[in-house]
Amino acid sequence: MMARKTLALSAAVLMGAMGLSACGGGDDGGSGSSDGSVEMTFWHNSTTGEGKAYWEDTVAAFEEANPGVTITIQSIQNEDMDGKLQTALNSGDAPDIFMARGGGKLADVVEAGQAMDLTDLVDDATKTAVGDGAFSAFSVDGKVYGMPVSVLPGGIYYSKDLFAQAGITETPTTMAELETAVDQLKAAGIAPIALGAKDAWPAAHWYYFFALRACSQDTMDQAAKDRTFDDPCWTQAGEEFADFAGTEPFNDGYLTTSAQQGAGSSAGLIANHQAAMELMGAWDPGVIASLTPDQKPLADLGWFPFPEVDGGKGDPTAMMGGVDGFSCSAQAPQEECAAFLNFILGQEQQEGYAEAFHTLPASKDAQSVVTEPALQDILAAYNDAAYVSVWLDTLFGQNIGNALNTSVVDMLAGSGDADGIVSAVNDAAAKE
Repeated sequence: MMARKTLALSAAVLMGAMGLSACGGGDDGGSGSSDGSVEMTFWHNSTTGEGKAYWEDTVAAFEEANPGVTITIQSIQNEDMDGKLQTALNSGDAPDIFMARGGGKLADVVEAGQAMDLTDLVDDATKTAVGDGAFSAFSVDGKVYGMPVSVLPGGIYYSKDLFAQAGITETPTTMAELETAVDQLKAAGIAPIALGAKDAWPAAHWYYFFALRACSQDTMDQAAKDRTFDDPCWTQAGEEFADFAGTEPFNDGYLTTSAQQGAGSSAGLIANHQAAMELMGAWDPGVIASLTPDQKPLADLGWFPFPEVDGGKGDPTAMMGGVDGFSCSAQAPQEECAAFLNFILGQEQQEGYAEAFHTLPASKDAQSVVTEPALQDILAAYNDAAYVSVWLDTLFGQNIGNALNTSVVDMLAGSGDADGIVSAVNDAAAKE
């Protein structure tokens, strides 16, 4: 049986996770020398600001604590990471330590024999601090192939100042209320919602959440197993998203707007008060902070859960998000690579991670440093969520996920429709 077919992908995969909750790749995946020194390569997606500095400092601290180990860092733009990593893995030129988001994407890497089995290499302290919930996202056939560093549920970030300027006094709890807020913002001359559809996945996130509201938990679980969209709710979700998009809630030029690159990106529009809202995961406060004029957290940033949709079979408190983490390539130096992953999950490093990225750490021991109001609101909603699903493109793996994301953008661009989304997923699944 293929590894990805037995991956635990239920919608509850994240529950409990919060305790509730340069140089190219190495030429052979890592190397040692006759004097006992070890060299490793490390790829991450933090190209600017506090995040990039955090990884530089963390690697330096690990090297100091482990004489003879040298780690070469390569920071890669997030939107380029999946493609470059897949190419490196397939060519046998993979980095020793690389970003992983669990789900079907990781299962595909495991099936290809490209990831190290870490099951017996996770420290007991790490297991206790993180818990089974987050680790389950990186488990395939009962074995661990990655270690989580952050838990990233999604929702809508907004500018409190722009809401006040438009006369919006309460955050929307239903889709009807969101549409009313969009109308109020337009009337005030404010772009209601920033969307970086150029990168596809931010647009697809809207479809994911409409599906989370339209489809029951059982349907979501079944789709995770079958990797097909057989229930009518998948079409319903596309139709409801198309209707919402028809109200023109997004920024001008959203189809050519990137998600996180520069002041003109969707995150940049929020950072510079050029738009009022953005649907995104819990990494967004850190990205927004890196794009504000003073490169500090946006003082008026707020957050609310994706609204309830009338007639949906999904629980209105259900959430969707990701778990970011890191894996070791199958050819990496086993002892040193596992030691680095355990090191970054220590309390001190996890606290530093949460502060640098303005996000939610995977370790329960580090959660006390989460003080930003938007992140605290996410934690509260996470505590109350009936269940939590991983992002659908992560859930279904790269090939099906890419087909899904592209089909959503096609619908927004007028070259596809809700039926086309379902067909794209089912056709891609048939080729697996």
